[in-house]
Amino acid sequence: MTSYEQIFENNKRWVASRLATDAQFFEKLAREQRPDYLYIGCSDSRVPANEIMGLDAGEVFVHRNIANLVNNIDMNIMSVINYAVRHLEVKHIIVCGHYNCGGVKAAMQPQDLGILNPWLRNIRDVYRLHMEELDAIEDSAQRYNRLVELNVQEQCLNVIKTASVQQSYVEKGYPTVHGWVYDLHNGLLVDLKIDFIGLLHEIQKIYDLTGKGIGKVGSRK
Repeated sequence: MTSYEQIFENNKRWVASRLATDAQFFEKLAREQRPDYLYIGCSDSRVPANEIMGLDAGEVFVHRNIANLVNNIDMNIMSVINYAVRHLEVKHIIVCGHYNCGGVKAAMQPQDLGILNPWLRNIRDVYRLHMEELDAIEDSAQRYNRLVELNVQEQCLNVIKTASVQQSYVEKGYPTVHGWVYDLHNGLLVDLKIDFIGLLHEIQKIYDLTGKGIGKVGSRK
């Protein structure tokens, strides 16, 4: 049996295992989705969103792209954030990068990467913004990992700049934005402790899209 055909056999076993523990699992799953989490991660095959979070089907709304970028002119990610916030009413938005990210590494190389150039330019811009800190790191592996972390932080900031996130937070007190990095070497998630409220206030003067003032709800959870 080829690996492709094996997938369908795996699927049947998975269905059977689900029904064995909950005969109504798929019936309940088909009714609606009400996840608390929006996960924005890298497309890397080694980082399965639900599994690393220990959550089940229906508990995480997922968007993935190369190097977990949140680009304001990418209608795909903007639509995902809008739908997750306004319709699913997620409570948490997570941007999750991972160490040894191929997209981040490619952006560190001085070479023409064709169609990837405009996409990876976003990461090069992150390097430019934090060039002094990064260039002071002598070990290339550590510099690489630090850029992974800084990229996550910048993408969190891009999420916070969106109207849907700001307006929902002012009106309802959620969602909160988090930045994580997944370590492929040990399987653990690293919480970068993004200061969501602090960043929200920091960008308020220029990026406030609420018309009400974000600072008025700074103490809300």
